[in-house]
Amino acid sequence: MGELKVLIVEDSHANLMLMEMLVRQTPGCTAITYADPLKVIAEMDRLEFDIALVDFRLPGMDGIELLTALRNVPRFEEKPIVMVTADREAHIRLRAIKAGAVEFLHKPIEPIEFKARLGNLVRLCEVQRKLADQAAWLRTEVDKATKELREREEEIISRLTLAAGYKDRETAAHTKRMAIYSAMIARELGLKEELCRDIQLAAPMHDIGKVGIRDDVLLKDSGLDEGERTHINEHAEIGASILHGSKCGLLKLAAEIALAHHERWDGAGYPLQLAGKSIPLVARIASVADVFDALTSDRPYKAAWSVDRAFAFLRQEAGAQFDPDCVAAFERCRKQVLEVMQQNPDDELPNSAVA
Repeated sequence: MGELKVLIVEDSHANLMLMEMLVRQTPGCTAITYADPLKVIAEMDRLEFDIALVDFRLPGMDGIELLTALRNVPRFEEKPIVMVTADREAHIRLRAIKAGAVEFLHKPIEPIEFKARLGNLVRLCEVQRKLADQAAWLRTEVDKATKELREREEEIISRLTLAAGYKDRETAAHTKRMAIYSAMIARELGLKEELCRDIQLAAPMHDIGKVGIRDDVLLKDSGLDEGERTHINEHAEIGASILHGSKCGLLKLAAEIALAHHERWDGAGYPLQLAGKSIPLVARIASVADVFDALTSDRPYKAAWSVDRAFAFLRQEAGAQFDPDCVAAFERCRKQVLEVMQQNPDDELPNSAVA
């Protein structure tokens, strides 16, 4: 254990010298002395101590006012602070206790009593340091366990997304771009960074329910009849059922996106015909990102649209198919969108690169 710093604030030179000497005679202690409490206040930002001995009658401010100022500094909240006084009035002691004094020393200073009380405070500090070390160790272990759990959750999501990709002809690049776009919109909407990252991780599972769709429907190159369209629309509820009920926050988020990313702002979507803000925000975000990337990507049944045409479609459908705020946020990210498209082309991203 390192040396303990004992702050002494006393305007009497004789008392200050005596207390400094007694502190230095206590093993493991060193003294920091002040005669002027206002100087303590002025140097508060760089002041460090483990124990404080504060005289009650000081020039400029009394010891209780100084004690209160010290207690208002977060790093001094738990430090043992002793009031040194010749006054015996009960009201002074009560004020000092309310201000946070843990002990009293009476003048004139009696060296044996002083050393005994200081020794008790030293042992208290040793216990506090040990508890702080244990708490720090525990925080480290909790952070480590939380990080490992998070990594496992992210791996599960990545592997589920990869598994879904073997059934769906959409490229891994589409999945990655759509996820990046989703996080981009979330940030532009002012969502917290942790949630934005979670959205980017969860969004790739928006179509995981397609694993439950028949191949003859899912892989059909021509248009779908009414029965086939009804069947393929079931992927939203299938995806939600796969992800529903997990205690993992990321999977819960993914379940919301999977279920509602085909809902429409005007209520004409599926599967629940939700409208407006009754649609979860994460699903409204994913819907814009998903449709934009689908429009700007080549498919067996269509050629890729230009970026200008795709953004024009989003604007046209804002307030009908899409949340207008999400569309506006995405448009503000146009430069970043072009960079993402350039960095993640369909023909350069293998299926194993799903992220």
